[in-house]
Amino acid sequence: MRGDRHDRNGPFLAASLLRLGIDPARITVVGDDPGALEGALREGLDHELLVVSGGLGPTHDDRTVELLARAAGVGLHTDEQLAAQIEEISHRVATRLNRPYADFEHGVRKQATIPDGAVIVGLAGTAPAIVLEVGERVAVALPGPPRELQTLWPRVLETEPIRRLLARAVAPSRRVLRFYGASESEIARALAEVGGDGSGVDVTICARDFEIHVDLFVQTGAEARADELEAGLASKHLFSRVETGTAELVLSLLRDRGLTLATAESCTGGLVASRLTEVPGSSDVFAGAIVAYSNELKVQQLGVPDELLREHGAVSAEAAAAMARGARDRLGVDVAVSVTGVAGPGGGTPEKPVGLVFLHASGPMGERGLRFDFPGDRATIRGRSAVAALHLVRRLVTQS
Repeated sequence: MRGDRHDRNGPFLAASLLRLGIDPARITVVGDDPGALEGALREGLDHELLVVSGGLGPTHDDRTVELLARAAGVGLHTDEQLAAQIEEISHRVATRLNRPYADFEHGVRKQATIPDGAVIVGLAGTAPAIVLEVGERVAVALPGPPRELQTLWPRVLETEPIRRLLARAVAPSRRVLRFYGASESEIARALAEVGGDGSGVDVTICARDFEIHVDLFVQTGAEARADELEAGLASKHLFSRVETGTAELVLSLLRDRGLTLATAESCTGGLVASRLTEVPGSSDVFAGAIVAYSNELKVQQLGVPDELLREHGAVSAEAAAAMARGARDRLGVDVAVSVTGVAGPGGGTPEKPVGLVFLHASGPMGERGLRFDFPGDRATIRGRSAVAALHLVRRLVTQS
């Protein structure tokens, strides 16, 4: 509520439920105020399913279980078996942190106190996930840490109350279209030209990570209409029909062709390499990166000619090309991509303003260079540059 954290649980749960045929009506973010939280829980219980995350911990401001019981009109009790499990975990944590167990003791009893009639799903930390039937409604309470929530969520879906709820749901099929280089308005216009969604097909258009992600949710019997929409939306900007992330997609393309990759980065400072190495198993394709921020390192580590930098500058198409070729040579890879630019907020000139970025990809299939004038702040320019570098490699490899 103070703006220092981002909600990672709401989008995860909504996407999971949508795939299961449950249409999320609302995502509510509410603070620790008891009145506001109880009000939100009561509103949630007006729906067939209420899923709440957070507020199950050991401290005074963790009030979810108490207020959920009050909103549902049931009492509370301490589950002794659950308390023993939480106590065992807490002893291990106390030992690891070299702290007295007394620091944890009160929290054990608190976290083992659950609404009457609730089903205990399990533990991924010290806070349990629980499922509570409230008449014909079902409430689920999950711990707040995303790792714990995502660990326990599949177990929640296997509980009998949720299985009965899902048995009434009809999950639509989903088609994925991923675009790069198109705007949201361009995709929206294309959708309107083919009649828009409806007739059993719901379409969502979302700008995400500087790409346009389009999902078609298709009800049974509406497949022909979905085919029409998909054909109408397809364009030169369509690069994928699967949900695979761009870094993973690029690595797969290279792997299938037996090619290795490296990056030479200036203004992105290793951001392209970071995106690639976030993908498990990337080491069989991605060899490494040279982050050459200064001109001296561009010369020493990438072999960029000093006279080239004096004539054209570090932010130039010529420098980007020399960086990519230097990375291929110095790191012994098949393909290399480089990024150099002015990320700001300072450092720009009338000739080379903030947001000017040059990229170059070099490989056995040829060479490709790009120039961009990106709007935005430093983080946006760097992020756009990293995504552009990945797509430049994709286009070079696929010759698209």
